[in-house]
Amino acid sequence: MAEGAIRRRGGGGASRRAARSAVSFETARFIERKIPNFEILTEEALEIIEANAETVLEEIGVNVVNNPGALDLWREAGADVTGERVRIPRGLARKLCATAPSSYTQHARNPDRSVEIGGKSLVLAPVYGPPFVHDATAGRRYATMADFENFVKLGYMSKWLHHSGGTVCEPTDIPVNKRHLDMLMAHMTLSDKPFMGSVTEPSRAQDSVEMCEILFGKEFVPNNTVMTSLVNINSPMTFDDVMMGALEVYAKNNQACIISPFIVGGAMAPVSVAGTLTQVLAEVMAGIAYSQLIRPGAPVIFGAFVTSIDMNSGAPTFGTPEASQITYGAGQLARRLGLPFRSAGSFTGSKLPDAQAAYETANTLNMGLLSGVNFMLHACGWLEGGLVASFEKFVMDADQLGALHKMAEGIAMDDEAQAMGAIAEVGPGGHYLGCAHTQAHFKSAFWKSEVFDFKPYETWWEEGARDTIALAAERVRKQLETYRQPALDPAIHEALSDYVARRKASMPDAFT
Repeated sequence: MAEGAIRRRGGGGASRRAARSAVSFETARFIERKIPNFEILTEEALEIIEANAETVLEEIGVNVVNNPGALDLWREAGADVTGERVRIPRGLARKLCATAPSSYTQHARNPDRSVEIGGKSLVLAPVYGPPFVHDATAGRRYATMADFENFVKLGYMSKWLHHSGGTVCEPTDIPVNKRHLDMLMAHMTLSDKPFMGSVTEPSRAQDSVEMCEILFGKEFVPNNTVMTSLVNINSPMTFDDVMMGALEVYAKNNQACIISPFIVGGAMAPVSVAGTLTQVLAEVMAGIAYSQLIRPGAPVIFGAFVTSIDMNSGAPTFGTPEASQITYGAGQLARRLGLPFRSAGSFTGSKLPDAQAAYETANTLNMGLLSGVNFMLHACGWLEGGLVASFEKFVMDADQLGALHKMAEGIAMDDEAQAMGAIAEVGPGGHYLGCAHTQAHFKSAFWKSEVFDFKPYETWWEEGARDTIALAAERVRKQLETYRQPALDPAIHEALSDYVARRKASMPDAFT
């Protein structure tokens, strides 16, 4: 994978001076897998699930709530519409899904950071949506805009993270109806990685499009995808007007959406893996089909957010075998539809970035790599079942994403990798530390964590006997201290600021 320091460019003398003074750092290209996907379902099992999903759509149907225009579109397409229940004839949803692209480019304002979503790619994006944040100093608290901006800065500085994300935390000190403007402004100005738009109300999706027209150019946006945003289905099988309204805005404007059921197995879907996969497929096909009714060819992602449930407490559980089985199976179903796949993340139910968090996160990150995920939301920072964005866990997870990059490279088998010369040079009883092959490759041969401690016990003790949380807290501090804002044309920055000010002035504050 290609790596290199990013050279930031911008318009005007101020931008050029900012670029010259900016800290240079390495950033990794999105992952391109050279390893096979793990396929858990047989051909027979896949065909059964696909047939059952068609039965669900045809005989049970889906609810389309408070959206007469969507009901009209489904009726015109040939669905049976009774009240708000839409029954989709067998094969119709799959036929409509066929116009969705198998991959697309999401453009970043820095072209070197644009990403390909689909095929063998894997794009990593941070945690999304927590109302709380946690750090080692202040503990757990409601998130603020200052927290949000710090997460965007950490994401920008993270070598292995390809995407700035969306609602990395929910800034509760900003009115609900205005905070999307501040969040977008932060992504657009504090980072030059790709980002997500707002989906909490259709007008906010439209604001997202209009701000992108300022950032990228009014002519560029309709013909190029510059946002990939999350549209959740209210499982089981309900499509509300808020999320679907946002989908309509993005599809019309050629912007990508992740169509994703939000499923806690046993509560929002059956307890069985096969039953859950049937429901996931039915819901996703209905959602993607609707996007194509809005605009054939609109870019979309087959999403699957699935956890199991603790049957004693009712709390969601993470890193479980059943969730992995569903994710592996959903990846196969997505590939059979020819669509990009979103799932997995740094999931944990733990309240702290402790051993439970590490085990559960490792299980879900590796599952995502092997299941063929193309867009991984929540790749770093997730804590407490998604209620909390943790600063320390953000940098711990972002560091571990480097291991995914290394694993995805596969095993080189060229003459140099076979190392026959080294084996002959060292011979029986020798060691490889000083041989020519080791000297030529020791800097790049092994992936190395930038957070974990590998020093001898005595050195570790003398340096304060710091645990991983303490080491991560120090990395958060250093990354924020060395952060430098990427250059942006001052005229564009001014236009964005003016847009945000005008939109905020156009409406009273609302905190619900």
